Amino acid sequence: MPDQIKGPASYFASIEKTTGQPIAQWLALVEGMTGLKHMEKVARLKADHGLGHGHANAIVAHVGARTKT
Repeated sequence: MPDQIKGPASYFASIEKTTGQPIAQWLALVEGMTGLKHMEKVARLKADHGLGHGHANAIVAHVGARTKT
């Protein structure tokens, strides 16, 4: 049985299906949001791009975890 994707990345397939955009685009967009706090980035994705809270939060959390390491 293949390893199950866990954490924020588990939302990626759904995000791509819902938005029609590759996850790489969303990750790059959030990486460019310098100077904003986590919830400010989530709010921006929701307001400017129509993402739901769970999808926006997953993208921001993934980028945040990647940049901390």
